[in-house]
Amino acid sequence: MSDSDSVIDALTRAATVHFSPVQVEQMEQVEQVEQVGQDQQDQQAEPAAMWGSGFFVAPGWVLTCAHVLAPHLKGDRDRIFHLRGSEVNDGEPLQARLDSWLLDGEPRAEQRVPVEQDLALVRLVDPHVEHECVWLTDRTDYPGGRGIVQGYRPEQQEGGAEKRAVRWKAAATINGFDDDYGMRFRPEAEFPRGGSGSPVLDAHTGAVVGILKSRRVGRDGGMAIAATALRRFGSTYQLLMAAHDRWHGQSPKITGHNWIERQHQLPGAGVHTSGDQWWSPHDRREALSLLAGVHPPSAIRPVVELAKKARGGVASPPGQLLPRIWRDGHGLLYEAGQPVAAIAALHYLQLVVEYERSRGGDPVALADWVARRLQEVPRIVHTVVTQATLPPGLLHPRTPDGQDRIVVRYPRQGDGSAVVIVELEPVCDARPTRFYWRIRVDDGQDVNEPLHEEQTGDGVPPEQLIQLLRGPLDEVFASVDSPGVPAPLEVALPVDHFDTAVHRWQLTEMARLHHPAYVGVRRMVVLRDLARRGKPDAVWQRRWDGMTAADALTAYRTPPQRQVPRPRHFEDMPPSAVPVLCRPAGSGVGRRAIGMALQAGHGIALWHTDGHPDHGCTEFCEDLHRGAAQLLGQSAGASELPDRLRRIRDDISGSRNSRHWAEGVAMLYDDPSRPLPADDTGLVDSP
Repeated sequence: MSDSDSVIDALTRAATVHFSPVQVEQMEQVEQVEQVGQDQQDQQAEPAAMWGSGFFVAPGWVLTCAHVLAPHLKGDRDRIFHLRGSEVNDGEPLQARLDSWLLDGEPRAEQRVPVEQDLALVRLVDPHVEHECVWLTDRTDYPGGRGIVQGYRPEQQEGGAEKRAVRWKAAATINGFDDDYGMRFRPEAEFPRGGSGSPVLDAHTGAVVGILKSRRVGRDGGMAIAATALRRFGSTYQLLMAAHDRWHGQSPKITGHNWIERQHQLPGAGVHTSGDQWWSPHDRREALSLLAGVHPPSAIRPVVELAKKARGGVASPPGQLLPRIWRDGHGLLYEAGQPVAAIAALHYLQLVVEYERSRGGDPVALADWVARRLQEVPRIVHTVVTQATLPPGLLHPRTPDGQDRIVVRYPRQGDGSAVVIVELEPVCDARPTRFYWRIRVDDGQDVNEPLHEEQTGDGVPPEQLIQLLRGPLDEVFASVDSPGVPAPLEVALPVDHFDTAVHRWQLTEMARLHHPAYVGVRRMVVLRDLARRGKPDAVWQRRWDGMTAADALTAYRTPPQRQVPRPRHFEDMPPSAVPVLCRPAGSGVGRRAIGMALQAGHGIALWHTDGHPDHGCTEFCEDLHRGAAQLLGQSAGASELPDRLRRIRDDISGSRNSRHWAEGVAMLYDDPSRPLPADDTGLVDSP
């Protein structure tokens, strides 16, 4: 196929825009060399007001390359700029600003931006502007083939230095791949300056599969970024794709002037398959739109396992990127470039319904649509789908009354559950730091004597703690763990040592294959303030009581951006507020912040134990705050938080995702109804 469908071509053009500074007329004499495709060495570059191209992917959301915006937003990421499209807002400019990008740290002009970091999301200042949106592929794999690229380029006008943006279009073949996200074009098309950020359309399926990144200096060919790199935006990716799928789900279904109707006529839609075995673009649109309305998956593993079962127990081909949302699981159902089979798609959707029901949800719209679609399939398909059951590894443990338990609640005073407590107290004046330690079990009884301890001698250096504690902890856990519900571990530390990554402790050097070694994966692990011994003070108790009575928990960024922590920040927080720090709590700004939080009575807090950039927050910080807000928003009360965080750690352990927002996150969970025993080592008379 030499070109794309004419209507899809027009729809792509209608969604494509270009960027420029707000005061274009004042910028004409400013010497700016645009970074197009990382061609910093292109000596033929001329001053131009146009920065580069981009395209709408959801209402109010525009996707482009990070390097298109980075030179112009250095030091001022909140800067307002213009975007304009020939078929957007009657060609008049719209105000926009950067929402987020994947750049790691502050950009520098002399550096090439790696493929996996070269994406940026832009938001319209006015979110109510109507515009076209491209259709983004739901597939992870891309076998390569004919691509259509169109965007804008600057053009010199006669009689002056002013440049205007004009449309351009090129056909190119994708015939090579670099790692997970790089897509190479065969040397047959020349890409102009200004084209970076343009959409790359797969002519075979009528879906946008990539974003043009670079051209080759003085030659044809270049590189694009696979659309799957969007998954690196974390929780923003889920919001973006839900908005994308809802928008397309509401688009016209009869006129033919929309993506889905035209995709139906393309070879990649699967018209060569027959009858009820074909999962059409119409089916896909309805399915993805309905999946966007289902509660997001709690982790990567459920998506992988449900897609695998829908594929008849066969894992997806090797090399596939990890799925983040239900939409990605649908994309795993394709096989060797072939369209999705109806039996696999319907089976997957029904499994999502069952999984959501097991979590206490009720996806009525999705379940009803699957039931209607089953009326059109052979009996064998109907039987397989209606008898769908969750894989054993995704079944929730049962409570005594036989009902599904969605989340294991943290033990409370008097409920009969046991909690193992490790107290670590620094040896006075020891340099470097050494600890005395003791292990207790809080099972609700009045007597809470230490079961193991070392309170004399030189103490234990931090790097030797876990080796020494393994034996005693293994003995204690063996005596208090319930079947299927390991006892939580609380580690009480002074605030200066809150960055001890206890959740990464391994309680065995040689773990069984089915049994995770990390204590934070196996059981709930939280930290407590060692200074909070004995009877709780009124401020702490009052704030805890207010939190447990709140309908929902909310995350509060601590300290607020570009501010130093103040006591009022923590004292004025509502009872439902949980302080969240994207920096360590044991020193510097984080130490002051967590100290003020404790002084204001906060019993729950989250912080990142692995350091923080010296010069302000990065995109990772934003991802952490978004993730923490989502974690708190999903929790029906404070007692659910430790187990929800444990489930995230379990997912991280399975996926080996070192950049996950929660990988280095610690949690303070200090319940005043279960205070640490008072220290009985008071002052004594000298003999």
